[in-house]
Amino acid sequence: MDLNELGYVRVAACAPEIALADPARNAEVNIAAYRRLVDEGAALVLFPELATTGYSCEDLFLTEPLLRANHAALLSLARSTSNTGAVLVVGAPWLTADARLLNCAFVCANGKVMGAVPKCALPNHGEFYDGRWFCSGHGIDEIVDDPSLGEFRIAQPQLFKVGSAWFGIEICEDLWAPQPTGNALALAGADLILNPSASNELVGKADYRRDLVRMASGQRICGYLYASSGATESTKDVVYGGHLIAAENGQMLGESERFGLLERHLISEFDWQKLRHDRAWNKTFAGSERSVAHYRIDCEVSPAVPKRLRRRYPAQPFVPADEHEFDARAQEIMSIQATGLARRVRSASTQQLVLGLSGGLDSSLALLVCLDALAVLDQAPDAILALTMPGPGTTQRTLDNARGLATAAGVTLKEVPIAAALQQHLKDLEHPPEEYDVVYENAQARERTQLLFDYANQVDGLVVGTGDLSELALGWCTFNADHMASYNVNAGVPKTLISYLVRWYARHRADPAVSKVLKRVLDTPISPELLPHDDGAISQHTEEIVGPYALHDFFLYHYVRNGFGPEKIFTLACESFASEYDAATVKRWLRVFFTRFMTQQFKRTTLPPGPKVGTVSLSPRGDWRMPDEAGADALLRSIDALETTDPEA
Repeated sequence: MDLNELGYVRVAACAPEIALADPARNAEVNIAAYRRLVDEGAALVLFPELATTGYSCEDLFLTEPLLRANHAALLSLARSTSNTGAVLVVGAPWLTADARLLNCAFVCANGKVMGAVPKCALPNHGEFYDGRWFCSGHGIDEIVDDPSLGEFRIAQPQLFKVGSAWFGIEICEDLWAPQPTGNALALAGADLILNPSASNELVGKADYRRDLVRMASGQRICGYLYASSGATESTKDVVYGGHLIAAENGQMLGESERFGLLERHLISEFDWQKLRHDRAWNKTFAGSERSVAHYRIDCEVSPAVPKRLRRRYPAQPFVPADEHEFDARAQEIMSIQATGLARRVRSASTQQLVLGLSGGLDSSLALLVCLDALAVLDQAPDAILALTMPGPGTTQRTLDNARGLATAAGVTLKEVPIAAALQQHLKDLEHPPEEYDVVYENAQARERTQLLFDYANQVDGLVVGTGDLSELALGWCTFNADHMASYNVNAGVPKTLISYLVRWYARHRADPAVSKVLKRVLDTPISPELLPHDDGAISQHTEEIVGPYALHDFFLYHYVRNGFGPEKIFTLACESFASEYDAATVKRWLRVFFTRFMTQQFKRTTLPPGPKVGTVSLSPRGDWRMPDEAGADALLRSIDALETTDPEA
């Protein structure tokens, strides 16, 4: 599948070298840059504000020779787009028939001007004097019929189509204004907002500019491409840095370095499919009033889109790559979990927390959260009553982990072996004791949950759940067993994140004794430990049965958070995990993911309460609602049709 079919459009922003008041030279430079960027797969190339003349021409803007040369440059630029399959957007002055000079962005494609958008907010303060030369584009709506450039419209409320994506334009100060023109463009359906700009550099201004672009993309749920003039503008009183920025729905996709006298460019890929999903999901955006009618112009280009993305997606979307960011994130996640539990404890009027402590990752994190919740309540750790319930599959390693962690944390631990109860239960069911099937496994899970709730009744306590978000997605929990609790602190935390949280706690918050045990827990393979073993080794490895949690968390994030289909998730996963899994392996586990996800909703429908900690949640009361009876057949057919060999190999 090419980029357009996957929902992407590749665009480029360019800050070229400027020859002040020399439109012919600027046209040559811009055309050369445009062609280079189109050769790199760009479907659209954006140049800065007044790039045909230079932004800092001052009173020269009102001279006939400059305007005449500018007109010729526009004609050259428009013609350069013939047979390229790509759009060119460039800033240029334009003198209207009624003698108003406008600061415009011209959209060129297929050898002609498709339309022009005038700047509306004209800064006329401090170092800026736009109002000396230009008129505001507010209210301008004219059809130009130029002998050489052809017929086109000059108006602000215009949307242009490139490939399958729609874009609108606001110019420089239009973004900084109290009522940015781009807001209406986004509400009218612009997937992308382009901003040809001339923003000078001051101490701290780049940070403000970057945040402004990023937050505008988040508020409007759009892609935002920003191109500012470079350092070859006049430096008589100010200096320009050529800042190029790309952001998507509040996230930075990339930016250029600033300063330097050479041309610079930035190539980005915007996911218009994801943006439309997010807009439809966000009812505040979807329900906002659309008060302005917008003209829609199809640039009628079919970009020769490449087969591979430049854009990279992290293999672990739930885990920040930056260590400092993760430190802050980890503390916040555990604070959310602990605060939720503390509030629940106060509401239940209880002094005891009952927890199943298996010696594995999930229950270890739950114990740490319990300790933090008790600190919020100003209670001692001995208010935690942990049960470890060894069965036929329990290994000495996990039992030692549970014992060691309880001792190091100062938590009361009660050991209740379940082998005898299991044998009696299977006997009552007339189930062969050595038939290690789902009945055998689930009976252990339900026996443990029964003990937890009955023990909680004994001590007037609250049962703290330990199951994580990944297990809920896969249905890797026993209905009315480990699936159930009074309050599940891990319900919003995926498996890949849990290991990082436990490692972070061991490194930054735990005392040496607790840290030592947590490191042993981290080195223990993930296992339900429900089948007997002969040599003391773990006989079941979860990831060998249901697949790698790293892949499943990737699938989960992009399906639930972004609404992507199997084809797109497969493509992204093959790129993100290229060094770990081949395409056939990704396809195999993608099939498992959708089979399990679609058939296990009945467990999620009856989830106990638990805190949401990130943008992905499967709570049936808030974020994820689907019928229990939904089938997976259609999704599986699309997965079966996926190619696992590289067509370009």
